[in-house]
Amino acid sequence: MCPDTGEPARIYLDNAATSWPKPEAVYIAVDHYQRQLGAPAGRGGYAEAITVAQAVNDARRKVARLVGLADPSHLIFTLNGTDSLNLVIHGLLGDGDHVITSDVEHNSVLRPLTHLETAGRITVTRVGCGAGGVVDPADIRAAIRPATRLIALSHASNVTGAVQPIEAIGRIAREAGVLLLCDAAQTIGHLPLDMERLHVDFLAASGHKGLLGPLGTGVLAIRPAAAARLKSVRQGGTGTQSDETRQPEQLPWKFEAGNLNVPGILGLRAGVEFLAERGVMELHRESQDLTTQLLAGFAGIKGLRVMGPSTSDQRVPLVSVTIEGYDPQEVALGLDAGYRIQVRSGLHCAPAMHRSLGTHASGGTIRFSLGPFTTASDIDAAVGAVRELASSQMWI
Repeated sequence: MCPDTGEPARIYLDNAATSWPKPEAVYIAVDHYQRQLGAPAGRGGYAEAITVAQAVNDARRKVARLVGLADPSHLIFTLNGTDSLNLVIHGLLGDGDHVITSDVEHNSVLRPLTHLETAGRITVTRVGCGAGGVVDPADIRAAIRPATRLIALSHASNVTGAVQPIEAIGRIAREAGVLLLCDAAQTIGHLPLDMERLHVDFLAASGHKGLLGPLGTGVLAIRPAAAARLKSVRQGGTGTQSDETRQPEQLPWKFEAGNLNVPGILGLRAGVEFLAERGVMELHRESQDLTTQLLAGFAGIKGLRVMGPSTSDQRVPLVSVTIEGYDPQEVALGLDAGYRIQVRSGLHCAPAMHRSLGTHASGGTIRFSLGPFTTASDIDAAVGAVRELASSQMWI
């Protein structure tokens, strides 16, 4: 209970949308920048501007290290994960190119591809997934054509939590000379990542989910061998080569036009430092235990269906369910209103995934997503609340 109001304490289980709470150091970093530094990055020679530039470069190095990118200059700060994906899709593809993607994808991939496809510029093959929500690498291999330029795939579904076989698909892409764009929004910070081991050319991610940074932050990691093939889609000031009217070709400035979101990036650095201190593998093990607890609790609830893999080792800490006879939106509202348990309901910006699962027409699913501050008692409370709601016909 909340000591101030006597009401139930807030239990936040929507970390797949954005993580909350953040590590205390994230709040401190953002506040310190706003109150004490306040300078732009790369645009001044005074003390605070130099401090900010050094801090941004340090953040770049730490995120690059987290994803196994050897050259930090190829780590681009973006507006969000969607922006990162758009930078690749619009900066790489040209007339006549063919792209392979899947039914697992978020609208951040589906919509820009559909935009180019509708304009008649590209063709797209959308590969399905099995009942567990996992793409078969053999289907990717079979879809490759001479004109295939890009494979764009999520590392893990934001609906089922299922982790995709990106390493196997990356090997297929590399053998075929096709570039691989990996949407790591749901895996970065949750799973150990190594771009070289996964054979990934472009890794796009949000900064505000598993990396624990503020909203309005994202990253794009570019494999050096693929960098020259990507055009800039935004041009503007960089604080470098200011006498030139053309966008610099050097990274990261080629893709970082305009002022960076410095308070967000410094908050992101603090989030990444928290991950490094705690250890991504250790946090992963803890989240797997809690996900196992959640799956076990849901298993005994009549009428409840769990989407995706049956075990926690095949998924990120995210579980979507339906309850027979109940609208997902009503369940989410009931959990918040009656128990202060906050989850996400609906289609989760992934309509093709819901069509594959058969949940599109009924309004999607109820999604429970865990973070590093989720506790076993939070899981017990969520399971108990869902059990109560599922057994009652009069709770709305």
